[in-house]
Amino acid sequence: MVSKQKILIVDDDNNIAELVSLYLTKECFETMIVNDGESALSAVDSFAPNLILLDLMLPGIDGYQVCREVRAKSSIPIIMLSAKGEIFDKVLGLELGADDYMEKPFDSKELVARVKAVLRRYKPSATTSPNSDVKSVEYPDLVINQTNYSVVYMDKTIDMPPKELELLYFLASSPNHVFTREQLLDQIWGYEYIGDTRTVDVHIKRLREKIKDHAAWKIATIWGIGYKFEVRG
Repeated sequence: MVSKQKILIVDDDNNIAELVSLYLTKECFETMIVNDGESALSAVDSFAPNLILLDLMLPGIDGYQVCREVRAKSSIPIIMLSAKGEIFDKVLGLELGADDYMEKPFDSKELVARVKAVLRRYKPSATTSPNSDVKSVEYPDLVINQTNYSVVYMDKTIDMPPKELELLYFLASSPNHVFTREQLLDQIWGYEYIGDTRTVDVHIKRLREKIKDHAAWKIATIWGIGYKFEVRG
C-alpha cells in the first residue's frame, strides 16, 4: 500500500488550518496542524512532512524564522501563506528558501493545486519507467539531474529546493544562451509570478551562494537583459 504524502499546516488561525486540512484530506493527503513556530520546528522532526504550509504571522517564532531554520537542515518544500501582499514580503520569503507564496484570503482549490505542483517538482513520479530518458546535464565538477532532483557539485550533493534546481537545469541545458528574466519567470514559475522579476534575481543569488564560478563555466549576468550559463573554452 502506498503511504500518503504528509502536509504540515502551520497557522495560528485554527479555522483556516482546519479548512485547509479538510481540502487536503479529501485529496488523500495526511495532515498535521500546529499553531506556532516552536511546535512547527518540533513537528518537522516528529511528523517528517513531505511539504510545509507555513503562515508568516505566528506567535513566538515567526514564519520567516521557521523557514530559515528548516532550510538550514532540509530542502522540504515550503509554501508560505500570508495576508501580507507586498513584493518585499514575497521576495524575503523566497530568499529564505520558500518554494511558493500565497496571499490570504486564497482559494482552497488553488492551494491544493499548488501543493500538488510543488510536490511533483520536488519528487519525481513513482511511475517513471527505469528506461525513460534521464534529464541530466554534466559539466566539469557539476552534474544536474532533474529526473531525481539532485545536484552534485565538486563531488558533493547539494541540497536545493525544486525551483532553484529547475532554474539551474534550464540555464545549463542551453549553454551560452541568454534568457531574459521574463523568459525565466515564464519557464520556471509560470503565470503566477509574471511581473515580479526580482524572484529570478533572488534565486540566482541563492544558486551562486551554493555553486561558485568554475574555470569551465559560470552563471553569468547579462546586464539589463538577464542571465546565461556561460561555458568557457
